Amino acid sequence: MQNPIKLYYWPTPNGWKITIALEEMGLPYTVKLVNIGKGEQFESNFLKIAPNNRIPAIMDPDGPDGAPVSIFESGAILQYLARKTGQFCGRNERERIAVDQWLMWQMGGLGPMAGQAHHFLKYAPMMDPPQDLPYAKDRYRAETARLYGVMDRQLADNQFLAGDFYSIADMACWGWASLWEGQQQTLDDKPHFARWLDAVGTRPAVIAGRGVAADTRANLQTDKDAQNLLFKR
Repeated sequence: MQNPIKLYYWPTPNGWKITIALEEMGLPYTVKLVNIGKGEQFESNFLKIAPNNRIPAIMDPDGPDGAPVSIFESGAILQYLARKTGQFCGRNERERIAVDQWLMWQMGGLGPMAGQAHHFLKYAPMMDPPQDLPYAKDRYRAETARLYGVMDRQLADNQFLAGDFYSIADMACWGWASLWEGQQQTLDDKPHFARWLDAVGTRPAVIAGRGVAADTRANLQTDKDAQNLLFKR
């Protein structure tokens, strides 16, 4: 029996990527919660695994050549798990290229831009003192809308982002995209994107992965201590 993967996790869109992947791939895992609102991501033991002080990270006791391996960065973790299991990474080289480019698109575009939209639209105005910045709000709201438009056009001709097959690219994008309302977006002009959101969001493994430690998710609009740790450090 395979030894469980240890997942260092907090219920955020980046954390959900990995719980969803582990559930989809049927891999055994244990969860080590890293409470980012209390600064646990800055503790020395975690920094040995994730030097950029960000979740998620994993430690796989059954790594390459049977030796343990630790991995940080959600995109790198997804690629590793896909290679390890031979699942959700494409059935041939052309499909693997499609998966990789949409995964990189999420890592370099959708995640950062949607994250900034959340920050300036939801959290910055509630800080002490308030940081209500119209330019930043407009900038990241508009860029997130543009990116969802890119997805909608891709999904007009494809069931999933990389083609007719579900992949780690969909897992990477769904968590951020599922929070579209908090990014002040609309689905009215993105029917293919809306269809994809529902198709991915109703998968049993996605529901299970999204639900891991869901009750610990805090409200950063009111948690001033967490704001100081996350936004002023």
